[in-house]
Amino acid sequence: MEIRFARESDITQLVALCALHAAFEKADFNLKNKAELLKKHLFDKQNLVKCLVIETEGELMGYATFMKQFSTWDAGFHVYLDCLYLKESIRGQGIGSQLMKKIKDYAASENCGHIQWQTPDFNEKAIAFYQKLGAVSKTKERFFWDVE
Repeated sequence: MEIRFARESDITQLVALCALHAAFEKADFNLKNKAELLKKHLFDKQNLVKCLVIETEGELMGYATFMKQFSTWDAGFHVYLDCLYLKESIRGQGIGSQLMKKIKDYAASENCGHIQWQTPDFNEKAIAFYQKLGAVSKTKERFFWDVE
């Protein structure tokens, strides 16, 4: 398996992985314009979003998206891990740890102090995985406020 940055040719498979990820997290997922929007945000000259994929024999088996953000409290930058998803068939093989290591290396190269992310409270396997990495959880409520 290869961990690499996504390419435009990955978009169809990436959208399919996003749909699987949403279903896993018991969330709604609207396919409308997803391919076009992901292309725009991942591959535009000014893209702020990074996307790593796990590929084996031409098939994407997982992905992670992340971006550099600023924290006023820390007076510095961190990496926000937006999504991390692995197909069930490759979980538990150390690939998630390799993926997180690549994200940590990116954060270090960008002089970021830490990485932040969230996962649903029912995702006990992911929570155990993150704790095994040495990550610490903070209890907060997440709010959504539609602009439209």
